[in-house]
Amino acid sequence: MRFVKIAALSALGLVAGPLAAEETRKLYVECGGSFPEFVARMKAQAEAMTYPPQITQPFFAAADYSQRTIDADRRQGIFKTDFISFSRKLIAQYRLDMGRQKAQQHDAIFSRIESELGVPRGILLSFWAFETDFGAFTGDFNTLDTLMTLSHDCRRPDLFQPQVFAALELYARGDFPLDTQGAWAGEVGQVQMLPMDIMQRGYDGDGDGHVDLDHSVADALFSGANMLRSFGWRPNEPWMQEVVLPADLPWEASGVQPEDYRPVDEWAAWGVTPRSGGWQGPNLDAALMLPMGRKGPAFLIYPNYQSLFQWNQSFVYVATAAYFATRLEGAPVYDPGNPDPLLSDGEMKALQQKLSDLGHDVGKIDGILGSGTRAAVQAEQLRLGLPADAWPTRELLNRL
Repeated sequence: MRFVKIAALSALGLVAGPLAAEETRKLYVECGGSFPEFVARMKAQAEAMTYPPQITQPFFAAADYSQRTIDADRRQGIFKTDFISFSRKLIAQYRLDMGRQKAQQHDAIFSRIESELGVPRGILLSFWAFETDFGAFTGDFNTLDTLMTLSHDCRRPDLFQPQVFAALELYARGDFPLDTQGAWAGEVGQVQMLPMDIMQRGYDGDGDGHVDLDHSVADALFSGANMLRSFGWRPNEPWMQEVVLPADLPWEASGVQPEDYRPVDEWAAWGVTPRSGGWQGPNLDAALMLPMGRKGPAFLIYPNYQSLFQWNQSFVYVATAAYFATRLEGAPVYDPGNPDPLLSDGEMKALQQKLSDLGHDVGKIDGILGSGTRAAVQAEQLRLGLPADAWPTRELLNRL
């Protein structure tokens, strides 16, 4: 395996403190206040970690506050879209066509990855497509400005301050130009990895001694696969399969949490059947995912599906990426069914507030149907004698 040298040194604890895996979420300096004063505190912290002034001075002097980054951080309305709308928006025909073309064009790379790391091409093609349109657009936010701004902002400073020091270490080694550009949240390259991920999971796929996620397809795909493997991806196992459901299924058995998994034989005994082909993981445990309730599409998800949530924590994004991967591997278009419509933003917030008032932990009242809200919906459906499929309806809202 040809991992980037920095990652190997980091794993051995031979580089500066913030690069150790156990410190991927740590608050180093006080957030907020004057941005120039915050930059000075970060610079002082870096020098206390033995980075010399000839490294810290140009690095931190180049950092500017980015209001555009803050605006993007607060504006994530796309995740309020339902699965059918979201998947139809992201899985355009050109992405299907391009995905198949890229699979053929880089067949040798994908074959090596599948052999060495056990990550299938469909999954990598899916994230490559959704993150950067197969490398066509990797972002136009200055990465240093983005990381420093989000580190200064007091919403998630413990997530982003370690990323600043990882970027500093990359800069010290000549692998992070100060004009590096990427996504609004600091990810860079064709598969969008944060500096800490590059340090810990970067993979020199083309064997040139460097990890170049912007210009090397081999480096980008191998690094993405290595990151998924570090998240717990199990080689040569499926991740998702569309199924057909009986009308009398115990809907409370559905869900995507680890405790919702049960042997495939049990699902089969309840009358669940594959929509096409046979069972992909007959000897595995699986959970029943109903992204829009019992009247919409239905999928059995296998243990590998859980690892995808460490790439992105959005339910609708992960479900769509996993499904798109099955399409790229030959699965048919899903049956959309006839689900109840998604609640409006105001209705969803009202529902979340009611659920919170009843003692459920739904997180922030933000109108996003996340895992906490789904679990609370399912619990209240079960209590009220409604089909407990975790899909919020106006009937449930009115009953509450």
